Amino acid sequence: MAASTQISVEEYLKTVYRPDCDYVDGVVEERNLGELDHAWIQGKLTGYFLNLYKRTGLAPVPELRMRLRPGKYRIPDVLVTRGKPDEQVLTKPPLLCVEILSPEDRISRVNARVQEYLDFGVPVVWVVDPADKTVWIYRKTGMEQAHGSVKLDGTAIEIPFSEIFD
Repeated sequence: MAASTQISVEEYLKTVYRPDCDYVDGVVEERNLGELDHAWIQGKLTGYFLNLYKRTGLAPVPELRMRLRPGKYRIPDVLVTRGKPDEQVLTKPPLLCVEILSPEDRISRVNARVQEYLDFGVPVVWVVDPADKTVWIYRKTGMEQAHGSVKLDGTAIEIPFSEIFD
């Protein structure tokens, strides 16, 4: 899945990948996406938050690069920030990261990504499973499964599953 040759951060940042790729210590890593279930949920979550933007100031951004540390860049499926980000590559933790599972995803890799986001300072990460129609909520204090809706920590926003899953 990862490229076999190492490249510099500068080359990674100026290269256009379709779809965009993560970057870890010189290695470009592909991400699983591109299937309808994944794309549909990504669009629904982005649209849901975007409809609330003027009222809440919470800005959803799909597939924005985040620099977790020098040499490590990840791209969550959706992230949510307070206000529109003022950086082309995010260097500050967003309020929320969302990862949407694809059939090829391995739980060990997803858990590692989630831990990286939490270590970066993201307060909450949602992992959405389109196949099982479940949402898992991760925080530094642990993990729990949402039931029927998912609430965004620190806000009054609660999204019913009917707005996420068809």
